[in-house]
Amino acid sequence: MIYLAVVFVGISLLLYVLLGGADFGAGIIEIVTGKKGINTISKAIAPVWEANHIWLIVIIVVLFNAFPAVYSTVTSYLHIPLMLILLGIIFRGTAFTFRYYDPFQDKSHRVYTFVFKLFSVLTPFFLGLALGAVILGRMTLSPDATFYELYVAPWLNFFSLTLGVFVVLLFSFLAAVYLSGEPASDEDRESYRRYAKRLLLALVAVGALVFGAAELAGLSLVKLYASSWMSLACAILATLFLPAFFYAIHKKNTLLSRLIAGALTVFILLGWFGAQFPVLVVLQDSESLTIYNTVASDSTLLMMIVALFGGLAIVIPLLVYLFRVYKFSEEPGIES
Repeated sequence: MIYLAVVFVGISLLLYVLLGGADFGAGIIEIVTGKKGINTISKAIAPVWEANHIWLIVIIVVLFNAFPAVYSTVTSYLHIPLMLILLGIIFRGTAFTFRYYDPFQDKSHRVYTFVFKLFSVLTPFFLGLALGAVILGRMTLSPDATFYELYVAPWLNFFSLTLGVFVVLLFSFLAAVYLSGEPASDEDRESYRRYAKRLLLALVAVGALVFGAAELAGLSLVKLYASSWMSLACAILATLFLPAFFYAIHKKNTLLSRLIAGALTVFILLGWFGAQFPVLVVLQDSESLTIYNTVASDSTLLMMIVALFGGLAIVIPLLVYLFRVYKFSEEPGIES
């Protein structure tokens, strides 16, 4: 059952990145496209952006019930970036809702658009900072540590900053690929394809910078990846898929481009998982938190898994129906 709980977390994280991450990325892409892309981006994400957050909720629920020590440690010592992430989700969603559904087109829409774009960047950036703190191993539980050492140093460092930029680029890349099939005009579709190609190149460059920053911080991601057959295989496959993506995007094959972008995301997440498994949180001066030393009782796991299967049996068909209906429905737009 412990591995089933890990699978739930892994699949939920993947779906949140592929769906919710692309929603954040759409807001980042809008910074580049400006007013020209507002209608396309808004119509693409309006029906489903709230639903995509269900996967984040599943992650939180599983960690809270299956790995309570991980949940309490992360939410306590990383409460600053996590609070900023929560505020970002709230402000971004609120601004988007007011901008999209407000029938009056006035100056307030400029404020809504600014807030939407701002938190589309900051929220995934702080997600990356929090992830960097979990990986790097500067979190300390020492009672003698200062406030800065306990609650700031773990995530405010060069490695976490580079990982934050990496997450922003990954979300932007996914959004550009998805949006390349949305606009009606060939010119607009081609512009999103150009963004996708440039963002993928930037993603590769920043990915290399993440590995370099880890070495400078005393964490050898290269050795961790080399010691895990899964991580090594994912790194090789991701490299091989790069030319395939550029070929698909050059041939204007939207479906194949989206599938390869999704595959690249899977390789990124699986590579990290393989390098860190079975550790969930790396600690500085204590035993790291793993799936084995933080797992809840069997009875708790059983009840949680039954509840998850029951809930997903209801939610997944509704999500499929939601995507199907609104993919081919006309939605109210925004005047550009």
